[in-house]
Amino acid sequence: MPITFEVTEKDIAGRLGRLKAGHRTIRTPALLPVVNPHLQPVTAAEMQAMGAEGLITNAYIFSRSEDFRERALSLGLHRLLGFDGLIMTDSGSFQLSVYGEVEITNMETLRFQAAIGSDIFVPLDIPTPPDADRGQAERELGLTMARLREAKELLGPDAPVAGPVQGGRFQDLREEAGREVGELGFTFCPVGAVVPLMESYRYGDLVDVVTASKRGIPASSCVHLFGAGHPAMFALAVAMGCDIFDSAAYALYARERRYLTPSGSAKLDELQELPCPCRICRSHSAEEMRSSAECERLLALHNLQVSLAEISRIRQAIQDGVLWELVDERCRSHPQLLKGYRALLNHAGSLEVFDRVSKRRFFYRGSESCARTEVVRYHALMERLSLPPRVLISMDGREPPGFDLALPFRPPFGPYPQELGETFPIGQSEIPDWDEAMVCAGCRGIQRLIETHPGCRVAISCPDEWIALVRREVPGVEVVQ
Repeated sequence: MPITFEVTEKDIAGRLGRLKAGHRTIRTPALLPVVNPHLQPVTAAEMQAMGAEGLITNAYIFSRSEDFRERALSLGLHRLLGFDGLIMTDSGSFQLSVYGEVEITNMETLRFQAAIGSDIFVPLDIPTPPDADRGQAERELGLTMARLREAKELLGPDAPVAGPVQGGRFQDLREEAGREVGELGFTFCPVGAVVPLMESYRYGDLVDVVTASKRGIPASSCVHLFGAGHPAMFALAVAMGCDIFDSAAYALYARERRYLTPSGSAKLDELQELPCPCRICRSHSAEEMRSSAECERLLALHNLQVSLAEISRIRQAIQDGVLWELVDERCRSHPQLLKGYRALLNHAGSLEVFDRVSKRRFFYRGSESCARTEVVRYHALMERLSLPPRVLISMDGREPPGFDLALPFRPPFGPYPQELGETFPIGQSEIPDWDEAMVCAGCRGIQRLIETHPGCRVAISCPDEWIALVRREVPGVEVVQ
């Protein structure tokens, strides 16, 4: 049966959706915890009890395992792992990226994944490192695409096969790969080979790679960000348009005695308190966890609960239309995440077409808010206003005579008709005292109004403190004092 994806709600480029593979359906955004049968501090059944609707495991490990290969073939993954949710299997590409080769072919791994009852198969794609040169990226992308075509031809168009998008750091190759994967009929599209970017905190580059891939991937496809497992970056990735995450971070961090939070991580040995409401933290002190013989397992349970809770928080933010506020909050926890946030705002023009028209609120949280999709959209809609010959934009509430219409001013949006004062975004925006960034953004709205209404005489009435800025940002405009 083919993989299908249904979008039910949107915010920025983030989506609430339902991913169906075979007879199993999961809600998205979703986190698929990694299960390694040889080293597993949290069982699949425990994951399901925590709310995990799907998981991912490595078919290559099962295929090479003396302990698990035959059991997986005879029982199937779901019975073997004790998990009746969705199970996705990786092909061995991770091992290929680490060791340079694997003892399995593309079709061998795909047929093995089918034989053990995987719900979503992954071909043996080639994960090109971000710092590889263009020649290597092109060669490896060509081999990946050949393997995707092979999978479609030999398994049939309805096989539940993922279509990984590669291309290294080259945005044109990523976009081309995404488009070709869509044309081949893949509806589940992982963006691959990005773990090195996340491990080195190159979130600005990550944003550019993902947004380039998204330009090519059909909007109807489910997008999986391979190897993304830290809860601090989930909101940013969802805002880019990623629907599925997978990672062993919950277990790897636990092995290193690291304690995950939604805004970062801490060393357990340095904590005096466990500031989390999960059942592990409420039933153990920091000292008890440190000294426990099950310390690694307790940390893994905590880390996974924090990660799954962040996914739930993101789903609710999309439902409420406040994903930008959550992204802003999370990305201020680390300078490189803030860099990624600002890189995402550079793409606000292209993100705006995916964003919802009306939301619960717009909270101004600093200069970054001036570049959000809601502001971009509002400025673009200025041309729709029907204006008389003489228009005053009142920044100070005054309405001197000699004008046919007075428009109030609301930064960071700009002028607006009185009739729109109670509608989104004007009526639902919460802003503090005016600052330079928001007034500059509002002036861009004025400039847009002037440019799209060349037959109008536009003047501005503003407080003395903003006159110099207005004249700088809107050159040649008439200022009424």
